Amino acid sequence: MSAPPLPTALFAAIRRDLKPVRPLASPERRALALLPIAILLLVGLPEFGSWRTHSVLAPWPTAFLSVLETVLSLVVVAAGFREAVPGRELSRRSVTLLIGAGVLGFVIVNATLRSPAGISSTLWTRWFWECISAAMTFSIPALVAPAWLVSRALPTRPALTGALCGFGIGLMADAGMRLLCWDGDYVHVLVAHGGAIAILVALGAMSASIVERIKARSRTTSAPPEG
Repeated sequence: MSAPPLPTALFAAIRRDLKPVRPLASPERRALALLPIAILLLVGLPEFGSWRTHSVLAPWPTAFLSVLETVLSLVVVAAGFREAVPGRELSRRSVTLLIGAGVLGFVIVNATLRSPAGISSTLWTRWFWECISAAMTFSIPALVAPAWLVSRALPTRPALTGALCGFGIGLMADAGMRLLCWDGDYVHVLVAHGGAIAILVALGAMSASIVERIKARSRTTSAPPEG
């Protein structure tokens, strides 16, 4: 019993679609590819802010903790890249532990900052907008690189994948921001710095979902007609 021959149009479409592809690198290697961006956020962001505001940067012991936060950010991004590969998705428990570790790391690292008393509401508001705008200015362009790397995979949960990448980029930016805004009070750090991270998480989730919808629509329109 022989199988019926493939329609000529379908056979031609399959031949056109057969192209050599480069295998995806491991999530860890793809995360390490973002190391230059992490260094730029760690060093360039506080230097830029210091040049604009003539502020004093944080001392070395505090700066060392920013390096640890940068390492944590790369771990989170690597987890996002793993989540983007079908069959290697993170379990619910792993996602919970990862997010918990990221939040705990953010809190512990920023708990070492000096918290001055008696800050006026005007100064508090100014610091809030300065930190939010500085973090977004550097972080949104930085989010493009992990978004592109994720788009090369096929995430089954694109919103979660993008959220993890946004979380990682947010931690990278905070590692640099805390070197400049080292004397802000704890409420400021939680609302402004934490708020910037939350915005990046939302942007990462939204961008990954939009990219996957565009890819799915493209595959649908390029598919050969049946019959």
